[in-house]
Amino acid sequence: MDAFAVSVSNGMMTHDVRLRHGAKMGLFCGVFQFVMPFLGWVLGGAVSGYIEQYDHWIAFILLGVIGGKMIWSYFQKDEEEDISGEAFGFKRLTILALATSIDALAVGVSFAVLNVDILLACTVIGIVAFIMSMAGVLLGKTLGPRLKGKSELLGGIILVGIGIRILFEHLS
Repeated sequence: MDAFAVSVSNGMMTHDVRLRHGAKMGLFCGVFQFVMPFLGWVLGGAVSGYIEQYDHWIAFILLGVIGGKMIWSYFQKDEEEDISGEAFGFKRLTILALATSIDALAVGVSFAVLNVDILLACTVIGIVAFIMSMAGVLLGKTLGPRLKGKSELLGGIILVGIGIRILFEHLS
């Protein structure tokens, strides 16, 4: 669901969203959501305490920085500009996919303990993340024009909100 919300945010900020944007976002999120639990499963109990101790802070910082930058940028210009290149660039998609999948590392550790068929579980997680992320971008495409110039601000608020939610979930 975090990857879906981030995808909606990216779709809202881009004036000319294409199917390839959704596919690209879906691919990044799907691959990260596949790899992270697998990596957690491989690492097993050796690093589980470390992962669980810091994963929420990492996600909070990454999403907070990107969202904060979007909010700051909104207030620094007179009108919204199309940030297609930035919204679907390699660096940004990597950071967003990492931030929304880092807690899956700890899930992978749990999979090792529960003796789960890891390839099946990671494949299902990756496919669902791909579909949800692609759908999120396309939904964002629909919502963006209706927000009349406020999509960058709303997108930033969504990212910061997701980061805060992740942090509070783990701290409480």
